[in-house]
Amino acid sequence: MSIVGNWSYPTAIKFGAGRIVELPQACAQSGIKRPLLVTDRGLANLPVTQSTLDILEAAGLGRAMFAEVDPNPNELNLAAGVAAYQAGDHDGVIAFGGGSGLDLGKMVAFMSGQSRPVWDYEDIGDWWTRADADAIAPIVAVPTTAGTGSEVGRASVITNSETHVKKIIFHPKVLPSVVICDPELTVGMPKFITAGTGLDAFAHCVEAYSSPHYHPMSQGIALEGMRLVKDYLPRAYADGTDIEARAQMMSAASMGATAFQKGLGAIHAMSHPVGAMFNTHHGTTNAVCMPAVLAFNAPQIADRFGAVAAYLDISGGFDGFRSFVQDLNDALGIPRTLSELGVEKTAIPQLVEGAIIDPSCGGNPIELTRDNLTSLFETCI
Repeated sequence: MSIVGNWSYPTAIKFGAGRIVELPQACAQSGIKRPLLVTDRGLANLPVTQSTLDILEAAGLGRAMFAEVDPNPNELNLAAGVAAYQAGDHDGVIAFGGGSGLDLGKMVAFMSGQSRPVWDYEDIGDWWTRADADAIAPIVAVPTTAGTGSEVGRASVITNSETHVKKIIFHPKVLPSVVICDPELTVGMPKFITAGTGLDAFAHCVEAYSSPHYHPMSQGIALEGMRLVKDYLPRAYADGTDIEARAQMMSAASMGATAFQKGLGAIHAMSHPVGAMFNTHHGTTNAVCMPAVLAFNAPQIADRFGAVAAYLDISGGFDGFRSFVQDLNDALGIPRTLSELGVEKTAIPQLVEGAIIDPSCGGNPIELTRDNLTSLFETCI
């Protein structure tokens, strides 16, 4: 089977090794003539980014780049990005990188023509309708990791630098017009990033599958996404040049973010405030929390994950699945506790307050309260 395709769910995706050369055509398809490439500081000077800028320049699209993006991007990064976009008279954004570059790039395109503060568009009720949809610039997304799946998402996570709270900003038109998924761009990822981002994709699938909401399409996507991670993340971790494994992980990442239309849960509700307060890697934080959250949700999810275990060829039903998750974490060098990531036990009350208001709470199969979140944080720290 050839791992190449052109997909339209949920957006147009150009998938396959070497397809970054099609970036100028993707810009043309999106109506972009003067793009601003938005990425993070760590990627800015790497060959993968510079060669992409070369492709743009050769096509007459310039090589404008904004890279003042933190690992957990905030409104200060966003304001600087919008200023760069407007000063350069750009007409579209290439969101390039992992979750931070993708999320901030999408928000630069979103906020470039808005008149209200970004917090006025938080994913609460119909707040997204406050935005001027016609003023949202077109977006082409190019992931360079296989984890967040933000390339197929209609929202971004932005940290409030003053309150240290992560906020989800949503609008349907934040969905990129075209996505280029080129697994060759992920070959240079360090092992710990391969592990953390891959387990982020896995957490998306696990939580989507756990969610009590009705969305059978997402349920099926989440199930197959888990299989791809199980089969290919260890291979990508062991050999970063394994293009088949890298490609399958890019598929899993996009699938996880598509699946979590069905909902997320306690894993993300916990990891969002942890990341905002302690600047931890999001996917790694999810991975640390996952075994404890699976055990907590067992009364509601054990039967359905028995079926997952069978599909993934894991013996022992739900208990076997949970053991597999911990074993996978261990094999990929994931710490067993949040304290190993620098999280302090004294922060638990503040972390609980951040978690209880996180939108992900609504997708957990067991209702989250301050008491049970406190117990979960105590278990994980």
